Order: sequence, then structure tokens, then C-alpha cells
Amino acid sequence: MGDLVAGVDIATANVRVQVHDPAGVVVASASRRLPEPVRPGGGRSEQDASSWWPAVLGCLRDCTSQLGSRRSGITALAISATSGTVVLADRDGEPVGPALMYDDRRAGAEAMTAADVGARRWARIGITPSAGSGLARIAWLAADLPADAVRACHTPDLIAWKLVGHPVATDSSHALKSGYDVLDGEWASEVFEALHVPASLLPEVVRPTTVLGTVSAEAAELTGLPVGCEVRAGMTDGCAGQLACGAVDVGQFVTVLGTTLVLKGVSKELVHDPTGAVYSHLHPDGLWLPGGAANVGGSALSDVDTSELSALDRAATERGPSSVVGYPLRGQGERFPFLAENASRFVLGEPRDRVDEYRSRLEGVAFCERLALHRLAELGAPADGPVRTAGGGARSLAWCRIRASVLNRPVLRVQEAGTALGAALLAAAGTVHSDLSTAAAAMVPAGEQVDPVGEEVSALDAGYRRFVAELADRGWI
Repeated sequence: MGDLVAGVDIATANVRVQVHDPAGVVVASASRRLPEPVRPGGGRSEQDASSWWPAVLGCLRDCTSQLGSRRSGITALAISATSGTVVLADRDGEPVGPALMYDDRRAGAEAMTAADVGARRWARIGITPSAGSGLARIAWLAADLPADAVRACHTPDLIAWKLVGHPVATDSSHALKSGYDVLDGEWASEVFEALHVPASLLPEVVRPTTVLGTVSAEAAELTGLPVGCEVRAGMTDGCAGQLACGAVDVGQFVTVLGTTLVLKGVSKELVHDPTGAVYSHLHPDGLWLPGGAANVGGSALSDVDTSELSALDRAATERGPSSVVGYPLRGQGERFPFLAENASRFVLGEPRDRVDEYRSRLEGVAFCERLALHRLAELGAPADGPVRTAGGGARSLAWCRIRASVLNRPVLRVQEAGTALGAALLAAAGTVHSDLSTAAAAMVPAGEQVDPVGEEVSALDAGYRRFVAELADRGWI
């Protein structure tokens, strides 16, 4: 085969495919829109799963058309998608009904049963089923199982099935919150039995990068991919995004600052967090990917007009550390780096003006990031070197400088990182590169290092300590 790999990213709103050479250069790319999920209330969130394959097919066809004769060099591909989205499929790999999306929360009763029956198992692996878990959704679907449904699929499973022409295993990353025990390497059978989910509905589970099959002649004709191109097991979008930032070796961490703050890293051992705020995916090479997702993040600026952000960033940089300390949570409840259902926004002091208040929001999110890194270090997963960063918040140089100063360590902006690149790295591990670390070293963009502002470190450290003390006074930590 050749020296190209493809990464497929199936997000909520669109599908994106990128083809990379061994140096990480994008040699072809394409995207397609997906229909908006239907959210009629009552915790329901559904999407037409039959829209996934045509969108992926169109993207692959576009990419292979762009490559011309070079398309024969695509040696492998991997697929990443949203965590916890599930759909039932029939014997032909066609969806049976709509997909229940990652934010569908109708299965509260099933989640409570799962949490109770498998309590010991969940405590050991650090995962607690919730109404937002794939496990709860599978149980909800199985309660009224259509006669033609033979398999519960995560999004990548359905697409890989189309590419290879037969049912495939699912990867341990997408299966993690669907009831798979990554320590014992088995589905939580006692939980599924209690929920009356047939064992036949559950696929085999393999590690990411495992070969699921090869592109069939029929799929090759449709997509332009070469027959025999390997289809390899992927990971969830969060994990793929982490890999795309180059956080693949022990001690490397990445913060994705989007609407929420997501912090993930690599550790040698499984991290056990008694509070449940931290959970771990299994690394393709047997390491662990501990981390969590906060409710605070870029949403702290959701009421600020985007046209004002650049000017406010400049003013906040010139002003220096805020005179107040704030926790800019929108809504109620926090899940990481601490669990507190009653957590809410607070500001200690009275801001001098709008710039002072704006700067306090940027600092407040950075304080949460520092607390998260501290918590992971306490649990045995310390960060080593710069903290990599991506997401919309990483585009703000002012915010990255504040974060670097709060952390008192460099922040490495990897703005070109994305889920499709992460999937391509998984496809490259063991094909065009010997392993994942080698693939990341060769293919991940170098990034831009942002250093702490020396004269601000002391004041921000004092602000952080006031922040932590306030959290403790409120009983949240």
C-alpha cells in the first residue's frame, strides 16, 4: 500500500475527512453538513443516523477525487465521533430508528439501575453511569427492541460496517461509557442482565488502532478508496482531539477550551478519583488518558459580543491582573475539577470597570485549569512540560498569556489540531509510522509557545489561593 492515511470526524453538525501524508500535511479534505438533532424536550435528542453514511461517502469521494491517482496510496483510515451516541442496526448494517445523541438524557431510570447493580465495578474503573451515558441509552433502546434490530452501534461502528461490508468490533474508547470494563476487558454482564439487554446486541470490543477489516470492493467503488485499505478502530472525539494536540506520552496534557474546559492527559497507571470527577480512557498502547470536562469554560464569555472580544483582550492585557477574584460559571453545578451540584458563579470584590470584570472571567477559568492540574497531580498524574491547548479559547493570545501566568508554565497553542487529525494519527500508528508516539512526533503541528508574564505571576498566584479558599469555604472542595 502507500503512505497516506485518512481521518474521519463525525461530529454533531457535520462530517469532516482529512487525508494526511507521513509528515502530517493535509493533502485532501472535505466536509458535509449533517441534519440538526431533533430535541423536542423531555431530555430527548435524536439524529437521523441514515444521514451519516451519505455524508461520509461524499467526503471520501471528494478527497479521493482531489488526490487523483495518488488515492491508491491511502493505506488506512480511522473514525472518531461523539461519545455516547448509539443506534440500533439491522443485519444489513442499516439504522433501525434514529440515533440517541450524546446529550439525550431520557434514560434516567436505566442509569440508576446500572449504577446500583454495577456499583463495585464502576468504583474500580472510575466510571459512574448516568442518563447521559451510552449504557443508559442502550438499555432504553433494548426495552422496546424492534424485531429487526441485531446490534447496538456507536457511530463509527456503523460507518466501518459500511466500509468493510460486515459487522465490526467497537473500540474501547467509545465503549467506555457504554458499559465496558476496560480493566477486565469485558462488558458489565451483570448490569446488562439486570437491564434485560440481550448479550447478542453488544459487539466485540478492541483497542484503538486495531484493524477492523479492509475496504471492500463495493465500498472502494463508491468512495474511491483502494480495495484493501485498512479500517482501524478509532477513539471518541475528545480523545482524538487530545492526540491531535500531541498529548500521547506520559505527562503530556492538553486543555481544550471551547464552551467548556476539557483537560486530558497521559498517565502510566489508571487514576482513581473517589469523587468521580476524573475518569480515564485506555490509551492504545496500554497507558491511560485521565481527565475530565468542566461546566465552566468559554461559556463565561457567552454574553460578550464577539465583535468586542479583541478590544477587551487588548485592554485586559494592558490592565494586568484583576482587582477581583471570580468563578464565571454559567448556570448551576460543576463536574470537574470538583463535583458540586450547587456550585454557582461568584465574584469576590467589586470590579473597577468592565475591563476589570472581563479580565476576572479569563482568570477564573485559568484558576479552574490550575486546580484541575493540581488535582490530577494529587491523584498520581502530574503534568510534565508545557500544557498544550486548542479550541476557540486558545485563539485568544491574551487568554493564553493569562493561563500561562496562572499556571506558571508555558502554554503551547496547537491551533491546527482537530478530531480528523487525531483519527488520522490512529490510522497512521502501525502503518506509515511504527506507533502512536512516532506518528504524533511526525504529524502534529509544532504549535506556538506562550510563556508566563513574569511580573503577573505573583499577583495571580495570590488570586488563585483566594479562589481555592473560597471554594473550600463554600464546601465545594
